[in-house]
Amino acid sequence: MKELRFDNRFTRLLPADAEQGNHRRQVHQACYSRVKPALVSDASLVAYAPEVADMLGLSNAFCESDAFVDLFSGNRLLDGMDPHATCYGGHQFGNWAGQLGDGRAINLGELISENEEHWMLQLKGAGPTPYSRTADGLAVLRSSVREFLCSEAMFHLGVPTTRALSLILTGEQVMRDMFYDGRGALEPGAIVCRVAPSFIRFGSLQIFSARKDNETLQALLDHTITHDFPHLGKPDKAYYLQWFEQVCQSTAEMVVHWMRVGFVHGVMNTDNMSVLGLTIDYGPYGWLEGFDPDWTPNTTDREMRRYSFGKQPGIAGWNLARLGEAILPLIGDVGPLQEALDRYSASYRSMWQQMMANKLGLESFEAPADVTLLDALQNILTLTETDMTIFYRKLANLDATVDPDSHSDGEIMQSLLDAYYAPDELEGEVQHQIAVWLRLYIRRLQQDGRSNQQRRALMNQANPKYVLRNYLSQVAIDKAQAGDYSEIHKLYELLKHPYDEQPECESYAAKRPDWARDRAGCSMLSCSS
Repeated sequence: MKELRFDNRFTRLLPADAEQGNHRRQVHQACYSRVKPALVSDASLVAYAPEVADMLGLSNAFCESDAFVDLFSGNRLLDGMDPHATCYGGHQFGNWAGQLGDGRAINLGELISENEEHWMLQLKGAGPTPYSRTADGLAVLRSSVREFLCSEAMFHLGVPTTRALSLILTGEQVMRDMFYDGRGALEPGAIVCRVAPSFIRFGSLQIFSARKDNETLQALLDHTITHDFPHLGKPDKAYYLQWFEQVCQSTAEMVVHWMRVGFVHGVMNTDNMSVLGLTIDYGPYGWLEGFDPDWTPNTTDREMRRYSFGKQPGIAGWNLARLGEAILPLIGDVGPLQEALDRYSASYRSMWQQMMANKLGLESFEAPADVTLLDALQNILTLTETDMTIFYRKLANLDATVDPDSHSDGEIMQSLLDAYYAPDELEGEVQHQIAVWLRLYIRRLQQDGRSNQQRRALMNQANPKYVLRNYLSQVAIDKAQAGDYSEIHKLYELLKHPYDEQPECESYAAKRPDWARDRAGCSMLSCSS
C-alpha cells in the first residue's frame, strides 16, 4: 500500500464538539464530534469496487489483503485520519425532526488522491456516535448489500451518486426488527465504506439555522463554497445566492436521472439530500418495475406516499425551499431565493422534456405536439401493468419506416409484448389505446427522419437494459446470508454495463417474477437496517 495522504479540512477548519466521550447528546455550535469506530470481532471481505479503489490510489492487491479489511472495518486507523460524526438536522416526512446527525456513519478522513482530489471516506454501520439517539449505530448485511450494489449501479447508469468502496462482514450479530412489528431477529452485521467529495446535506445547514446559530451556519456555508464550489469565488451574499441556484440546478439534474431510469429513493428527507446533487443514503429505495407514479418502496410511507416515484420532483423542490429558508438569515431577502426556486421548476421541466425526447429517440422536444405525445404515453403506461425498463428498451425496436395504418392494433405492438405483466389484458380498448399512441409516435419519428439504426443507438444510450431490480438484490442477499457471495459479484459486474446487451445475462433483464411481487425486500422495505 502506498502511503495515503489525508487533509482533513472539515475537522481542521470547522468548529468541533467541545465535549468528549461517545455518549448520546445534543451538540451545539459544532459541525462534528470526534468518535472512533467500534472494534469488530471477525471482519471479512465480501466485495470491493476496483474502480473506486483505483480512484483513491488503492491497489487490487491491497484491497484483497487483511490490512484492507482491518482498515475499512474500523479496526485500524491510519496516521492522518481524523474520525468523526457530523451534526445535522432535517425534515422527516415533512416534519422538523431537530438534531439527527451521523447516527451510524463515521467519517475516517479526507483522502487526497494522486490527482489532488479530496474524497471523504465514511464507514456506515461502524458503531454508535453521539448522534445515535436510541440506536446501536450498526448495519446489517441485508441493507449493506443493497447500498454497495446500488451506489455503483447508479454511477454506471450515469446518475450522480456517492460511491461504495467496500462491503465487509463484521462477524457480529445485529438485532433488527425489519418491519417494526415486534418480530426482531439477529442478522449478520456489515459495514460499507462510502466515498464522496463531501457528505454535507441540506440538514447540515438547517440545524444551525433552526438554532439561530448564524455564526456556525455561515462558517459551514463558507467552507462548503470554498472547498466544494471553488469556481464561485470568495463567499459573500451574492455568492450564497449563486451557490443556492447551483444546488437547485444539480438537484434538478439528479432527479431527472432518477425519473429516467425508474429509481425511487424512498426517503427524501432533507437530511438525505446532498448539497452536491448526489444521490445519498440508499435505504428503502426501489426500482419502478410496473409503471406506477404512486409507487413507493418504503413501508413507512405506505399511507402518505409522500416519496412516491411521481412526487420526487416536487419533493425535491420542497426540500430546496427548506434549504433556502435555512440560509435566509445570511441573505436577508427572500425574493432572490424564491426566484431560484422558480427557476428550479422551469429547469426541471425543460430537462425532463429533453430527457424524455432522448428516451423516445427524438432529436429534440417540440411543444406543443410533444406535450400531447408525452401525456398520452403516461396514460398508456398505466392501462395495464407495464414494465418501465423493458417497455422503453423494446420501443427502440419499433420499425419507424412502416405505414402505421397498414398494421392492426395487435401487429403494431408486437415488439412490446415482453413489457406487459398481464398480456391477456391486451385486448379491446386497452390494446386500441396503446396502438393509437404507437401510431402517433411512429409518425413523430418519421417527422424526425432518423434511420431506425440511428434512433435505436440513441435510445439504447438513454434506456438501460439492466437495472438493480428489487428481487435481484434480494436473491443476492439470500445467497450472501448463506455464505455465498457469488451473486453480489455477478450483479456488480453486470451493472457496470447497464446499456449493453450482454446476451449471456438475458435473464437479468426479465420482468419481476410472480414470487417477488409481495415478498419482503422485493416489493416494500422499511428504514430498518
